[in-house]
Amino acid sequence: MSESGRGMDTVSILQKYNFTTRKRFGQNFLTDPHVLSKIINAADLTKDDFVLEIGPGLGTMTRLLCEKAGKVYAVEIDRDLIPILHETLAGYDNLEILNEDILKVDIPTLAREHNAGKPIKVVANLPYYVTTPIIMTLFEQRVPLKSATVMVQKEVAERMQAGPGTKDYGALSLAVGYYAKPYIDAYVPPNCFVPRPKVGSAVITLTTHEEPPVSVEDEKLMFDIIRAAFNQRRKTLVNALKNSPLLSFSKEEIMGSLQDMGLDENVRGEVLTLEEYAALTNRLLKC
Repeated sequence: MSESGRGMDTVSILQKYNFTTRKRFGQNFLTDPHVLSKIINAADLTKDDFVLEIGPGLGTMTRLLCEKAGKVYAVEIDRDLIPILHETLAGYDNLEILNEDILKVDIPTLAREHNAGKPIKVVANLPYYVTTPIIMTLFEQRVPLKSATVMVQKEVAERMQAGPGTKDYGALSLAVGYYAKPYIDAYVPPNCFVPRPKVGSAVITLTTHEEPPVSVEDEKLMFDIIRAAFNQRRKTLVNALKNSPLLSFSKEEIMGSLQDMGLDENVRGEVLTLEEYAALTNRLLKC
């Protein structure tokens, strides 16, 4: 292995290559080895695992992934990092590096071609500005996903595991709950990164359900209803759904469905559970 490989930390690599972080890619490189260990432990890797790493950056976590997992596929958007990654990670024959925007990658095809379609694990220090699109892409593309262990903004992690009636509860909470079980593994202060972000972070593991926890006849409609409810969360659910361009139900149909479920016509969307959104969707489909 090259002298820039196993023994070098994030700061040393930045100095050696005179690399300047780019705000447009949301680059905040993790420097704390204890946090790296927490991420690796939370991912619970074995040599049977295929890992997709999103945004390997300088490769400090990638090295640990290569040592624990059977195969690592690292997708990095910044082309200037690719030669650095090839040098710092020289010697790992179970690693493949792709210079691409993860939102443009066909991940199900990648899993099919490189892991025979078997479930993969995602491990990543995600750029804050694209955290939600990346998480939703993993779910909505029907990626064969065993789990995702990711570093995200603290408030986003808390929204992912929030329950009904709380201030953090929203469309993201419901979407994550439909596809996976969230668990916050650790909170990470800003001083663990270079450059330091302005907010705290958290490591969260999303363990996918084998089957959705609720039965809904039209998944897309349910999420349209959820989006409509939280787009106008200060309004009653009836008015939020009636006013939404996503939906075409009348006020009477919405009120009737809520009454059938034993819910008050003045209820707000922020108090409904995932089960209640599924039931409301199934009732509205009969209108």
